[in-house]
Formats: sequence, C-alpha cells, structure tokens
Amino acid sequence: MNIIYIIVFSLMAIGSILSIIRFVKGPRSADRAVALDNLSIMITSAMVLLALIFERYIYIDVALIYAVLGFIGIIVIARYIEGAL
Repeated sequence: MNIIYIIVFSLMAIGSILSIIRFVKGPRSADRAVALDNLSIMITSAMVLLALIFERYIYIDVALIYAVLGFIGIIVIARYIEGAL
C-alpha cells in the first residue's frame, strides 16, 4: 500500500511543479489564474491523502474548508480579470 502513496505523491509533485512553472511563465493572467486553481486542488488533495495516511480525519475538514476558500478566491480573481479586460 505504501508504494501507491509514493506514486500518488510523485504524480502530485510533478503536477505541482508544472503548475508553478505555468504560474511564473504564463503569458496571460488567465493562465496564471488557472495554474493557481490547479495548485489549490493539488494542495487540497494532498491534505486529504495525508489525512488518510495518518488516520487523522479532522484534516479532511480542514481540506474541505481550504477547498471552499480556494474556490471563492478563484471566483474573485476571475471576476477581477473579467473586469480588467
């Protein structure tokens, strides 16, 4: 079972690195917003996976709150970009 966790964390790390690259190099602000949303999803999924590994299910509640706040933040950024264009 541990090898599955290692594979999942490795794939999430690769995805996070690619999202950070897109966030830094993105030619438009919409690309940066999408990369930030992707990073938020990766962090949320990492929190859920860590909660399952450590069997501390209170962290799932923290991940849910983080996901809701991340969603609201992305909506605010999208509204700002829409008004700025």
